[in-house]
Amino acid sequence: QVQLVESGGGLVQAGGSLRLSCAASGRTFSSYYMGWFRQAPGKEREFVATIRWVGGVIYSYYADSVKGRFTISRDNAKNTAYLQMNSLKPEDTAVYYCAAKAGVDLYNDYRRYNYWGQGTQVTVSS
Repeated sequence: QVQLVESGGGLVQAGGSLRLSCAASGRTFSSYYMGWFRQAPGKEREFVATIRWVGGVIYSYYADSVKGRFTISRDNAKNTAYLQMNSLKPEDTAVYYCAAKAGVDLYNDYRRYNYWGQGTQVTVSS
């Protein structure tokens, strides 16, 4: 049974930092995209960042809204992905979801991701 379990969410003041973790089990995701999406109340789920590891080369992509503030990484030995979030803003407030997908297309489309975690709440106060 494939499981993705997020942790690390919480309440932080604007300008602060949080680190999210996504622990995968049930299969190896080393060649998969492992991504982060977020969903605020009343809004569509949106792409945050994703990472893929192929033959020792790391490919990572970010939404413009988080570029320069967030960093995605992964530890294949632990089957875990991370999202380091710095300089947080109130508009970053959302439920953050970890997801995984095979294939190389449309890495920023949540509908292409096959596996999902349950989500973790991130709240940034002003």
